[in-house]
Order: sequence, then C-alpha cells, then structure tokens
Amino acid sequence: MYLAANGRPDAPPRPPGVRRRVPAAVLALGAVSLVTDISSEMVTAVLPLYLVLGLGLTPLQFGFLDGMFNGATALVRLLGGRLADRRGHHKRVAGAGYLLSALSRLGLLLAGGATGGIAAALAADRLGKGIRTAPRDALISLSGPPESLGRSFGVHRAMDTTGALLGPLAAFAVLWATADAYDAVFAVSFCTGLLGVLLLVVYVPAAPGPATPAPATPAPAPAPPPRRPVLRDPVFRRVLYASALLGATTIGDAFLYLLLLRGLDLPPALFTLLPLGAAAVYLLLAVPAGRIADRTGRRTAFLLGHCALLGAYALLLAPLCAPTVVGVLALLGIFYAATDGVLMALAAPALPAAGRAGGLAVLQTGQALARLLGAAGFGAAWTLWGQRPALWAAALALAGALAAASRILPAAPQEVP
Repeated sequence: MYLAANGRPDAPPRPPGVRRRVPAAVLALGAVSLVTDISSEMVTAVLPLYLVLGLGLTPLQFGFLDGMFNGATALVRLLGGRLADRRGHHKRVAGAGYLLSALSRLGLLLAGGATGGIAAALAADRLGKGIRTAPRDALISLSGPPESLGRSFGVHRAMDTTGALLGPLAAFAVLWATADAYDAVFAVSFCTGLLGVLLLVVYVPAAPGPATPAPATPAPAPAPPPRRPVLRDPVFRRVLYASALLGATTIGDAFLYLLLLRGLDLPPALFTLLPLGAAAVYLLLAVPAGRIADRTGRRTAFLLGHCALLGAYALLLAPLCAPTVVGVLALLGIFYAATDGVLMALAAPALPAAGRAGGLAVLQTGQALARLLGAAGFGAAWTLWGQRPALWAAALALAGALAAASRILPAAPQEVP
C-alpha cells in the first residue's frame, strides 16, 4: 500500500514518462452514452413543445409529469446497483436500462395524444436511466487502474456531453426537414437508441478489467472477502456525507439561468440556449479536469469545482452586465467538469468490486436527493424573501458546506479488492 504525504492511502506512483491509454471499455461505454444521449436529448428538446403546444397540456401538467419521474429516477438507481452486483451482471443491467429508454421513444410514437400512454413512456425512460447509471459507472471504474480513474470518467463524460449537445440539433433538423412532424423525431430517436444498445452488446465486455499477465502456474482462487453494507465503511461514508452536504447547497442550473434572464432583462428565447454554453465548457474541460484530478488529488479537484460554483453565485450577486453571462456559464461548466466524474473516481476505490455498483448507486441517490432538497429550499427562500436574499443565503450555505466538506472528505481512498 502506498501512502500520500499526509499519511493517507493513495494510488501507487506511475513511472515517469509512462502514459496509460484510456481503456477500450471506457471508450465503448462513452460511444454508447454519446449515441444514447443524442436519442434522449432529441426527445427532451421537443417534448415541451409537443406536450404543451401540440397536445394542449398546461405547463402545470407538464411540470408535474416531468418532476415526478425525475424524482423517481434517483431512487431507481438503488435497484439498478443492487441488481448489477448480484453475480457481477453490470453489463446486463446497464443494457436493460438502455433498452428500456430506447423502447420509451417507441412508446411516445405509439401513444398518440393519450396522456396515459405519454406518462407511461416518460416513466419507462426515467426508469431506464435510473437503472443503467450505477452499473455503467461501475463498469468504468472496473475497466482500468485506480490511478487513472479521473481521466477515464472525464473521457466518458466528455463523450456523453457531446451527445447532449448534438441531440437538440438533430431534433430541430428532423423537425425542419419534416415540417414539424414530432412523430418523425420519436422514430429517429428510437432508432438511435437501439444503435446505442447494439454498441453496448457488441463492444462493451461483460467484465472489463485492467490487463494482467497470466501466472505461470495456476494458483488457487482466494476466498472472496465477506460482503458488508457500504454504509458501514467509514471512508465511503465520509465521501457520501460530504457530497450530500454540498449537494444540498446546489440550487440548480435552471435557477441560475432565471437569475441571469431577470437580472439582465434578456429575451426569454435565450433561456433554451444558456445550457448549451455551460455544456460546451463542460465538454472542453471534462478530460483535462479528470487528468488533473488524478495527478493532484480528486478531493482537491472536487472541492475546487464547488469553489467555481460559489464564484458563479458571487457573480450573480455583483452588479450584472453582459460579461456576467459568459462568466456564470463558464464557472458552471468548470463546476461540472471538476465534480461529476471526479466524485465517482474518488469514491470507487473505497468500494469492493463485488459491491461497487450498489455503492455508487447509494452515492448518486444521496447526492440527487440532496440537490432536490437544495433546489426546493432555494425556491421557497426566493418566494418568501426575494431572489437576492435567497442567493445570499445559498452562497453562505455553500461556503459553510465547503469548509465542512474539506474536513470530512478523505484524501484518497485505498483500492478495495
């Protein structure tokens, strides 16, 4: 076991001048996520128009459908992680989630204008996303050496974000070519989603892992260590508590975009373009942020990412001007680049391979529920106090959470077999 300068377990040093390639399994999973996100974002981009303008649903009805199923996604992740850990069926469970999401596009196509059919299709999409997330991240963490996990997750998240950027463009291209035929968007999205499933089946190995030379003489397999609940591991608990604490002070991207629109009196049409700016920064920085985290420490990168979010809050509290938009979007992209995949890379080594999907599912669910509480709390504060006092409260809460998380987070969890 190698120890960092502060005495905590750390990854073994890499010989100078040696650069590891990104594992093929990670690239394959990145391709699957890229194609699947094109399929998913095609629907996401046109769904409000289809439901509100095409079918006549009220914004309240649409918000209820979308919010209810998004909240359920966080809880379904626990089921996906538990199923994947049984006999190591990570690929099968992830594939089932991808297939379910692809079939949900066919459900939208067949539902016509029936609200019940649309609700069932949206539920299938959210269930598929929830089921596949933890097994997919477990596959990434098991595909390469622990010292390069930040880079592996960065590459995957960059490819995933590329699909998220291309999806809306593809949707509007289909609408333009078919004179606003929403059924054509759903059909193309369904075919694209099936392509993602096919890529998973063909190119992603069932049990990826770093290549190791075969022993000269076969040795008897050691007895597997006894499995214990992940919450009983003190290192993992510290990662979970810190991420949940910071998540509870994350107010949500939509609120930041609304603050920009109101503060600068921008046209409402720009609201749909603001996320693309943050996503573009995320895409550019995901891989460099992962590599820097591997070299300087994932704990440091994760905390600095939240410092970038605090900087975005500070910009919104200062007198607003046109460059504020660029600054807020850039800081938001930096925040996601330094935290999303880095958190998975930080927590994965503390989890045994046999229980990694379930552990990552617990972490993702805890963070998602904390962020839901944070967004709800900020919305309530905005309603009661006004937007500026609510933002001050959010900034102070995030600063306090950063101070606490810096003491809670472990430096570098030891790899668990």
